[in-house]
Amino acid sequence: MPVLTDFELVLTVDGVLRGQGADPAAIRRRSPRLVEMAARALEEARPYFQPRVLYERCDVETLRHESLILKGGGRISGPLVATHLGPARYVIVMLCTIGPELEEHATRVMSNEMVRGLALEGAGSAATEALANSACRYFELEAATEGLQTSIPLNPGMIGWTVSEGQPQIFSLLEGAQIGISLTPADVMIPRKSLSMVLGLGPGMTNAGRTCDFCAMRETCRYQDHYDDAV
Repeated sequence: MPVLTDFELVLTVDGVLRGQGADPAAIRRRSPRLVEMAARALEEARPYFQPRVLYERCDVETLRHESLILKGGGRISGPLVATHLGPARYVIVMLCTIGPELEEHATRVMSNEMVRGLALEGAGSAATEALANSACRYFELEAATEGLQTSIPLNPGMIGWTVSEGQPQIFSLLEGAQIGISLTPADVMIPRKSLSMVLGLGPGMTNAGRTCDFCAMRETCRYQDHYDDAV
């Protein structure tokens, strides 16, 4: 299975703050010290990034009863899958990770310096998101060279595709161990700074709509405007 590693992760201090679950504008007003800590954490974290994307491009044979039947016998199922991937000619199934090293470093730091450790965690979350966005752009550009379009990226956990449905389906199609990713019995990925996604490719595919529209946190999330621009 192909693995991509040549990604330059474009990260910002605001992204690190968002990765900690904070509102960057509010933090900048109230706590310049935390902004400075986030900036230092970003630079400290960079040497620990190991960006890798494992993927498989699968031919779609048919859509049947909310299940996308793939050539070779695999399938991806769920109401969200049927809605967005039904017209697809191909799907790109992928796993993205920045590896375990930053996570391990942050855990060590947190034992003595909680604030610094949390900032490092935020940098890891920001890097994982940046990697996923870069991977999507890579496949969008690749599809365009074939005259194809892509769907919005679908992640297990979105409304209409639960984690318990989606994660086993993706891991049945990819050998996560190839890039050091495993799936626990509770369907949690290890390392934690990892994401799983599916993109549909085909003529006339549309990526209209927003990933945020299908997130279970859409009613309370403060960062929807940011994600609209990022994806």
